[in-house]
Amino acid sequence: MIVAAKIGGELVARAGQPPVLGELLMGIVLGNLGLFGFTALEPLRSNEFLNVAAEIGAVLLLFETGIESELAELLSVGWSALLAAILGSVTPLVMGYYVSELLIPDAGWIRRLVVGGTLTATSVGITARVLKDLHKTDTKEARIIFGAAVADDVIGLVVLGVITGIITAGGGQSGITWTRTLWIIAKAVLFLAGAIAVARAGVPRVLRYASRLRVPGVLVGLCIAFCFVLSALADGAGLAPILGAFAAGVVLEEAHYQPFLERGERTIREQLFPINTLLVPVFFVVMGMRMDLTAFASWSVAAFAALITVTAILGKAVCGLGALERGVDRLVIGLGMIPRGEVGLIFAGLGATLLFDGQPVLDRSTYSAMVLMVLLTTVLTPPLLKAAFARNRKPGLRKEPAR
Repeated sequence: MIVAAKIGGELVARAGQPPVLGELLMGIVLGNLGLFGFTALEPLRSNEFLNVAAEIGAVLLLFETGIESELAELLSVGWSALLAAILGSVTPLVMGYYVSELLIPDAGWIRRLVVGGTLTATSVGITARVLKDLHKTDTKEARIIFGAAVADDVIGLVVLGVITGIITAGGGQSGITWTRTLWIIAKAVLFLAGAIAVARAGVPRVLRYASRLRVPGVLVGLCIAFCFVLSALADGAGLAPILGAFAAGVVLEEAHYQPFLERGERTIREQLFPINTLLVPVFFVVMGMRMDLTAFASWSVAAFAALITVTAILGKAVCGLGALERGVDRLVIGLGMIPRGEVGLIFAGLGATLLFDGQPVLDRSTYSAMVLMVLLTTVLTPPLLKAAFARNRKPGLRKEPAR
């Protein structure tokens, strides 16, 4: 699986797409070889060891995402970025819920909620790459996109934590009340804020004392343990473990372990790299293997996949309306927030594994449609962004400078 993931990532990267798509596509191929009579890999679909490895990969992926999102950035996003993130979270959540109600009328409300929640995710890694290639990273649009992405991560993780808490606490349709739902929302917000505040006060002190130890691997060992502890606390609180992993990453800053760097050790992100290059691809391959291509033989599933992809694009396109500055290209901002990438896969993967009333929240057909949506939104973003920038260079469309 690791070799397949690396080969897939290389092929896709040469085509100008993020390697994660190649890892996911390889998983889809491996998981559907049974269609061609090769069934030797079928047991891997339900292999418990691989499922655990994939879950650990997802936790470490969000831990790394948190490390890349500095706390100062979370607190300093401008009003345009914050409003764009709110619009880009609420709109696809509502639209995804009602599209599911329209095309999957027999699905319960919790499945429709998970579908909508999956659409709130944003992964702007591919957007950042396109902006860099076009030399647009220093534009107002790019700054709003990156700021909105930071706020969007927090909002999306809170939404995921709330949905996970509802599923965990409900145990059935009758177990959900407005009071309990509001408590779960408050619990998710309080957990994220409380974990960051407490850890920010204690982590620097622990790492300062730990720097006296000379045993190799102390820094990465303590940081991964810290990630797992917060993930376990989030899980114990009835929330998604990745919420704790993200909080753990946000807290860690280079200044906290400066003594380790001064004696020649690498940053925590560099030390995580060899671990994540093995476990994170397993997560994406496993997610791909769960996709059932035969589901698209059904007209209703194919129609749902197509419409939910359009919904995902339109739901994020409204982000541009949140830009308050004059002279910015709101279409570029909306298009830049479209990719779902790895974050959307984590949402969908949790929906496929969590149980509600004894059944998976997302059945195989719905999950397959959501994976296709993630693929399409990620692949379509680069050409759409390039076309949006190109239209401003055409004669007659160039804006005159303000006098």
